[in-house]
Amino acid sequence: MLPEEKECHARIRSGSKSMDKEEDILVTRASMPSYEEFIEEIKPIWDTAWMTNMGEFHETLMEQLKEYLKVQKLLLFVNGHMALEMALQAMDLSGEVITTPFSFASTTHAIVRNNLTPVFCDIRKEDYTIDADQIETLITDKTSAILPVHVYGNVCDIDKIEKIAKKHNLKVIYDAAHAFGVEVNGRGIGTYGDASMFSFHATKVYNTIEGGAVTFQDPSLEILFNYLKNFGITGKETVEYIGGNAKMNEFQAAMGICNLRHVKDNIEMRWLVTERYRKHLTGIPGIRLTEPKQGIRQNYAYFPVAFDGFSLTRNEVYELLASHHIYARKYFYPLITDFECYREQFSGVSLPVAKKAADSVLTLPLYAGLPLDQVDRICGIILEAR
Repeated sequence: MLPEEKECHARIRSGSKSMDKEEDILVTRASMPSYEEFIEEIKPIWDTAWMTNMGEFHETLMEQLKEYLKVQKLLLFVNGHMALEMALQAMDLSGEVITTPFSFASTTHAIVRNNLTPVFCDIRKEDYTIDADQIETLITDKTSAILPVHVYGNVCDIDKIEKIAKKHNLKVIYDAAHAFGVEVNGRGIGTYGDASMFSFHATKVYNTIEGGAVTFQDPSLEILFNYLKNFGITGKETVEYIGGNAKMNEFQAAMGICNLRHVKDNIEMRWLVTERYRKHLTGIPGIRLTEPKQGIRQNYAYFPVAFDGFSLTRNEVYELLASHHIYARKYFYPLITDFECYREQFSGVSLPVAKKAADSVLTLPLYAGLPLDQVDRICGIILEAR
């Protein structure tokens, strides 16, 4: 065991109580500071009574995140979904937006709620991101943007997407909900495209309880974003835009400040859990894992496993683990095109790779405090089924 592995292992053991075999293991668990640290952080709120509307904590966190994510422009939002909706609104798009069906509902809902039409592109088998080789075949005179997703923190084919966007004069808005802290050759993932949305939901690598952010390149968008997230109000007696209420409050920001102090350690512990899974599951017939790419700083957000030709189907593995009080997640199932609200509209769309992924991928439990002996047990249950 490497020295850094020993250190991470010690933190996992000291940070988590021993789990009984019958205790529930959920697919994720929110990372939190100590109670004492958070209470100490929020004490000044009682002195100022300033709880929202871009107060001191909000401004502090915004600057800290710019530095951590290596971006020039970043604004905070109440959650990732509203951040994405307003990123699309600010781009003043019309017509069609090319996106992926293999994502959380929020991605497509944000498009539709902006009165835009989603056009679905299939995905790459090896990392579940949008298949950039197919994007150009879907572009029409109605296309105004591409909305790719860095699925599970796996980075899209950013270079090819950028070339396509420039060639056809399209905006690129990345759904980077899973990609907090991810870097490409030292460059923050939020510096790609015209904008990127990050989610700070409690289930993510980094959280502000609920929350989100948009990073962007065009400095002129900053004023517009701030108007849109505050009802479109532009002055004491003027409302020039149809906006919403998407401001991050001071308690969320305070949690974010606390969690940012610990995110490096949490990612290191997630790495150790990931490596333990890989040790057990790599090279097993019928099990396919995503492979790390050179030059990518990962955040170990999820551990997706494709069961393809294994002795049990994905659904059978899911049920087997649940019988042992281990709750993995069919993430993402069903495909967005199969949702009740979209099924009829997209019934004729062929997305074979995405469909296969939706039917075969299971994300196994992964969080910073997951004891390694429980990872061993999870893998043992799966492998004994061969």
